Amino acid sequence: MANPVRNLVFGRRMLLASTASLALLLSGCSYVSDELWPSLTGEDPAGNPAPVLTQQIPPSAAEANPNPVLGQSGPVLGTTNFVVPGVTPGQATGTYVGQKVQQMRGELAQLQQQVTQRNQQLQGVRASATQNSQRYHGIVAAVSTRLQMGTTPGNPILVSQWTQAQTDLDRMAADVGNMSNLANQVAADSAMSTYLLQSIKSTYSLSGAIDEDHRQLAVLEDETAKTVVLIDRLLGELSQDVARQTNYIGAERTNLTTLSAAIKQGELLGPGLGNRANFYAGAQQFAAIDQGAAPANTAGRTPLVVIRFDRADVPYQQALYNAVSQAIARKPNAVFDVVAVAAGGTQAQTASNQNQARRNADRVIRSLADMGLPASRVNVSAGSNIQAATNEVHVFVR
Repeated sequence: MANPVRNLVFGRRMLLASTASLALLLSGCSYVSDELWPSLTGEDPAGNPAPVLTQQIPPSAAEANPNPVLGQSGPVLGTTNFVVPGVTPGQATGTYVGQKVQQMRGELAQLQQQVTQRNQQLQGVRASATQNSQRYHGIVAAVSTRLQMGTTPGNPILVSQWTQAQTDLDRMAADVGNMSNLANQVAADSAMSTYLLQSIKSTYSLSGAIDEDHRQLAVLEDETAKTVVLIDRLLGELSQDVARQTNYIGAERTNLTTLSAAIKQGELLGPGLGNRANFYAGAQQFAAIDQGAAPANTAGRTPLVVIRFDRADVPYQQALYNAVSQAIARKPNAVFDVVAVAAGGTQAQTASNQNQARRNADRVIRSLADMGLPASRVNVSAGSNIQAATNEVHVFVR
C-alpha cells in the first residue's frame, strides 16, 4: 500500500518543478516579445527614444481676418461677372446689305456697352448689399449678446443700436429696389437683343449681297446670339437675387420686431422662429432649384395653362395669374411644373426652337416670381412636339 505522506511530498515537488518551468517559459516569451515586437506605447523596442514629428499649420484666411463677421451675413448673392463677347470689326463692301451690316454692328456695340454698364451697376449694388448686411448682423449680434447676459429694461444703448440696425435694413431694402430697377433695364436690353438677332437673320434674304456680306453677317449673328444668352443669364441672376433679398428682408423685419420687445423687457426672447424657419427653408429650396431639381412627369396630364408664343409680345400675364390664383385657392400647397415645348421642323430649326422655348419658359418663371409665387413651388423642364405649329409653354399643377 502506497504511503500517503510520500505521495503528498512527491506531488508538492512536481508542482514546484512545474511552476519553475512555467516561470522560465513565461520569462522566455517576455524576452522574445520585447526583442521582436513593437511596444504598444510607441517606444523603440531597442530602447531608443521615438522621434517626435511636428508640422506647422499656417492660419486660415478667416483666422487672419482682422474684422471677422460673427453669424450669418444674409443670403448669398450671385457672383457672376458678365463680360460681353465684343464686336468684330468689318470692312465696307459698298453694297446695301453691307451698309445694313455696318449699321447693325454699331447697334450691337452700343447694346454691349449698355450691358457692360449694367454689369458694373450690378457689382456695385451687390457690394453695397453685402456691406449693409454684414454691418446689420454685427449690430444684431451685439444686441443679442448683451440681452443674453442680462441688462436693464429699455437700455438706451441697445435702443440706439436697434435703431442703427433698422437703418441698415432700410438700406438693404433700397439695394433691392436698385436691383429691381436694374432688372427692368436689363429686360429692355433683352428685348432689344432679340429684335437685333431677328433683324440679322432677316438680312440674309435681302438681294444684292456679296459673299463678304454674308460672311460678316454670320460673324455678327454669332456675336449677337452670345450677347442674347449673356443678357438672359444676367436677367435670371438678377431675378434670383431680388427674390432672395426680398424674402430675407421680410424675415429680418419680423426678427427686429421681436428684438425690440426683448429690449423693452431687458432679456433675450429668442428669434422669430416662424419667419426664420421659413427663410432658411426658402434658401434651401432656392439652392435646389439652382441645381436643377427633377420635375414630376407630365406625360398624360392636362396642362393648366398653354401659352403659345406665336408673336413677339404675347399678353399672357393676366390669364396666367388668374389660372394660378384659382389653382392655389383650390389647393393651397399646389406645385407647378413649367414645361418649355419646342415646335418641330428640320434639325437646325428644332435646335433654334428649343433655345427659344427655354427662353420663353424663363420669362414665364420670372412672371410667376413677380406674382409672388415662391420659387420652391415651381419646377422647369423642356420637351418638343412635332405637331406644334409654334413654340409653347405648358404650366401643370400638382
